[in-house]
Amino acid sequence: MNSRMLEAASVSSGWLAVAAIGVAVVAYFLGCFNGAVVVSRYILRDDIRDHGSGNAGLTNFYRVFGGPLTAVVILSDVVKAVLAVLFAMFIAGHISPDLVTLAKYWGGTFCILGHMFPCTFQFRGGKGVLSGGAIALMIDWRVALVVWGGFIILAVATKYVSLGSCWAGFSFPFASWFVYRDPLILLLAAVMGGLLLWKHRGNMVRLVKGTESKFAFHAGSQSRAGKAREAQNQPPAPEAGSTQAPGDGQPADRKKENE
Repeated sequence: MNSRMLEAASVSSGWLAVAAIGVAVVAYFLGCFNGAVVVSRYILRDDIRDHGSGNAGLTNFYRVFGGPLTAVVILSDVVKAVLAVLFAMFIAGHISPDLVTLAKYWGGTFCILGHMFPCTFQFRGGKGVLSGGAIALMIDWRVALVVWGGFIILAVATKYVSLGSCWAGFSFPFASWFVYRDPLILLLAAVMGGLLLWKHRGNMVRLVKGTESKFAFHAGSQSRAGKAREAQNQPPAPEAGSTQAPGDGQPADRKKENE
């Protein structure tokens, strides 16, 4: 596939292949560090993939667990995407400045692949919305404006995060082509956007059927640990055969005397 950026770089195919493989490997393994899985499995001892939608992503983590650890998930998914793109830019910058933009897309693609299909977690990862959004910001503010602008408007107006996510995946290739007009960049952008849409295929079906869950702010208590804490805060149920009236904590005969 012709690319004006590759042509302008004038780099030997051998060195280009070595650099591309190196960036792909590093970016993929950075993507494999899934914040939702790491926090839930190794800090909360309760795998997020066993709850809610089963997705190892930010939205499901917040719905299930909530709390300040959500910020850790956000930070980890953003930082790994930023590091993947920065590493790609660093390698490309030492080869040819003309390759930097293409390298952003290349590194971003493999970071998304690692996030969605992490070999470290049985290839069961997240949907790539937050990491993909960070990659869009690293690529170009014009691409990010289209992707993030539509996402925020749709998510706030409808309270369907999945609808905003679908917009992000759909618009990313078009925005990338509008800005760069490069076939190879379009291909990589289409791969990232297509993967994000494919990961949201179930959400799209539920949106059409009207059964998709809307986003709401809450503390999160759907996990086993959360349910156990709720059970500890509830008063014990009366034993079988007890004369205790439900809800007053007094035997029925004593209550009658007090009336």
